[in-house]
Amino acid sequence: MGYFYLAVAIIGELIGTTLLKLSQGFSKLGIGVAALIAYAICFYFFSKCLEMVDLGVAYAIWSGVGIIVTTLIGLLIWKEEVKPLTVLALVLIIVGIIILNLTTKVN
Repeated sequence: MGYFYLAVAIIGELIGTTLLKLSQGFSKLGIGVAALIAYAICFYFFSKCLEMVDLGVAYAIWSGVGIIVTTLIGLLIWKEEVKPLTVLALVLIIVGIIILNLTTKVN
C-alpha cells in the first residue's frame, strides 16, 4: 500500500507542477489555486507513504520519477529542448532509483 500512496503522491506532484506552469506565475489565480490543491494532495499521500516506505527510498523515487516525467511533459507539451546530456542524467537517475530499491526492504 505504501507504493500505491507514493504513486498517488507522484501524480499529485506532476499535476501540481503542470498546473503551476499553466498558471503563468499565478496570473491565472484559479489554475494557481488548483496547483496548490494538487500539491496538498501530493504531500498528504507522501506522508501516508512514509508510514510504510523508508524515507530515502520514497524520496528518491518521488523526486526521480517527478524529474523524469516533468522533463517528458516539458518536451511533449511545451516543446522544451532536451539535450543529450540531459538524457544521460535522466538515465543515471533511473539507474540510481533501481539500485536504491534493490538495496532496501519494504516494511
